[in-house]
Amino acid sequence: METVGKHIVRQPLEALIGTGTRGTQLRVLDMELTERCNNNCIHCYINRPEKDRDALERELSTDRIRILLNEAAALGCLMVRFTGGEPLLRKDFAQIYRFARQCGLKVRLLTNATLITPHLAELFAKLPPLEAIEITLYGMQSATYESVTGSTGSFSAAWQGIRLLQDSKIPFWVKYVRLPQNRGDIPSFENWARSSAQTANGPAYTVFLELRGRRDSKFKNRRIGSLNEPPEAGIDFLIEHNPDYLTQLHRFCDRLDESPSDRLFSCGAGIGCGCVDAYGMLQPCILLRHPDTVYDVTKGSLKEALVTFLPVIRRQKAQNLDYLERCARCVIRELCDQCPARSWMATGELDRPVEACCRRAHVRAERAGLLQPGRKGWQTGGTVDTRPDIAPIRSESR
Repeated sequence: METVGKHIVRQPLEALIGTGTRGTQLRVLDMELTERCNNNCIHCYINRPEKDRDALERELSTDRIRILLNEAAALGCLMVRFTGGEPLLRKDFAQIYRFARQCGLKVRLLTNATLITPHLAELFAKLPPLEAIEITLYGMQSATYESVTGSTGSFSAAWQGIRLLQDSKIPFWVKYVRLPQNRGDIPSFENWARSSAQTANGPAYTVFLELRGRRDSKFKNRRIGSLNEPPEAGIDFLIEHNPDYLTQLHRFCDRLDESPSDRLFSCGAGIGCGCVDAYGMLQPCILLRHPDTVYDVTKGSLKEALVTFLPVIRRQKAQNLDYLERCARCVIRELCDQCPARSWMATGELDRPVEACCRRAHVRAERAGLLQPGRKGWQTGGTVDTRPDIAPIRSESR
């Protein structure tokens, strides 16, 4: 998902995971404490029912999570991000949170805020997470909000949770998922976000939606796809709501390596970071669920995954001819959302181009004046700068 406000385009890798040089150094660990959620949002890419028996039986135990958190801290981890589903559904959340903080880890909590209780607010006040809590909002009216969540009472529950955080002076920030159902509420959201003392950096938005990485519902994927607006409208919205958006695109492109490459991974997935799902499967990032890119930490360790498994995953090369002719040669590929995770979600392969990602990248480049309208980033002469013809693809062995 692309957001504006808190996160713009992509953060530099150093800002997210640090600059450690040792292969066994872990900086950030994402943990999906559960796939279950008390909402049933129309756009969500992970939301098993709250009382899903299979999920409940398979979720990692409190003790197993403690072992993983302790190991993460021993590997130099600085922050753990608890997400879901809705992580507060776990009855042992307070225990898990306390243990993470006792390990010296900063905690970033991603939540819909509906399950924040006075007890949790008191806990966060006495033992601060050291990172602002991240709350996702879906509307500023009950009817609007619940047309997205599909859950009666979720609007009032979310605002009760937010008020508890405000009353306890616990820092949080909010992002708004922009959907056809709630666009009319955006002015009200912006007015509230700017006036709320605990929110950081003003309002933020999710504009482009992720498909279901578990590939568990063609119907839901089609519905998510239907909710995504045309790239021109979405990017124009981002530009309108962040005056620095185009400047940031230019600055980002100044750092790019435009040399053609058959590398499958051009992002920071699996470098000093990883995601453990609710059942103990580790993957390079929270979106990538291909069966060949997951590692069972209940049968191994975080260190083994970091040292022996993730580096092998990152060395994979693209084989798809369309990818090699287009994506591998594209001079604006760093402005593109194309990655193995999104390719897997959309096509069932790791290296098949995703047309929606390609369209968004070209609109970004055109709006920023980095590419002539109608030009493709992989075409000779279609360059960010005035450069000679595109060089042969560079094969990388790292």
